[in-house]
Amino acid sequence: MSKNCPVHIGSIACVVPPVSAGQDLAAELIREHYAPHLTQRSLGLIRAAFSHPAIRKRHFAVQELSDIMHESPDQRMERFTGQSVALAARAVTEALDKAGLSLDDVKGLVVNTCTGYLCPGISSYLVEKLGFSRTIGIYDLVGSGCGGAIPNLQVSEALLRSQPDGAVVSVSVEICSAAFQMDNDLSLILSNALFGDGAAAAVLWTRPQGFELVSSAGRYVPEQRDAVRFVHKQGQLHNQLSTELPGMVGAAAAQVVGELLASQGIAEGDIAHWALHTGGVKIIEAVRDRIGIPEEKLQPTRRMLAEYGNMSSPTVWFVLNDIAQNGVLPGDWCLMLAYGAGLSAHACLLRKV
Repeated sequence: MSKNCPVHIGSIACVVPPVSAGQDLAAELIREHYAPHLTQRSLGLIRAAFSHPAIRKRHFAVQELSDIMHESPDQRMERFTGQSVALAARAVTEALDKAGLSLDDVKGLVVNTCTGYLCPGISSYLVEKLGFSRTIGIYDLVGSGCGGAIPNLQVSEALLRSQPDGAVVSVSVEICSAAFQMDNDLSLILSNALFGDGAAAAVLWTRPQGFELVSSAGRYVPEQRDAVRFVHKQGQLHNQLSTELPGMVGAAAAQVVGELLASQGIAEGDIAHWALHTGGVKIIEAVRDRIGIPEEKLQPTRRMLAEYGNMSSPTVWFVLNDIAQNGVLPGDWCLMLAYGAGLSAHACLLRKV
């Protein structure tokens, strides 16, 4: 098999924890535990953020929802370790089953996350838990934020080209609830109304089945790093979001999409399916308006936002999976687009075979 033959996404699996909560319940729990410490302004912001109709429910990797609010930092890290490995293992198993592959077919595993740090990384836990060969290539990517699935895909593609007769599994997993914090801080209030937990896995192979990976690109704007990032306070992660973020993301996304499509001689109007990271409503609409994406092409993204919120890096896989399940014709162009910490935007051009 040639190292230059096309690489394809053979299967996608998306999983969430069984515990879910509607926005009303989530807001009630926060008020119950934090109201005495919150200002009237913060309580008003909570009412507005949690009552927005764009999100119906989210999933959380906990036994009981209130556990999130009582954990010590050590308990939180222990939960991140157990739940990230469990969710990722489910996603990998389902992706391999859908592709009709066994563990022996897998030559490489690439895992990305940004909501917790393990050393050794999640990949080594998956090798042990699932029984992969101890000699496969395993790689862990951290710090890519919500856009991390596409850099992962680029690494996975390169890894597969070094061993084109096998398969590589690309895994994105986030336990966003492991970064829960609450205070009189707009960033934290918005984060607590937006983020959920989830994982996705995709099998890459050189068989001419699924979505062909045609090209991909990334754009970084480090001068805008503080607009979306984790900061450490008292040794714990706190999410930081700028109110200027939608405009910044829209500009970066439009640039990376324009450059990628121009390099392939394709126009925005040729894209039949847009798999956009959910971000939040204002970010979706900023990206839509800057690129000129028809509103009807955003229904998969809005559907995933409603059902799962923003799960950070796995989310773009949920949107692509939704698109795939609702009808893609051979030859259709599809564009994955994700953005987040960096500030960064990443795009991957796919063609259905």
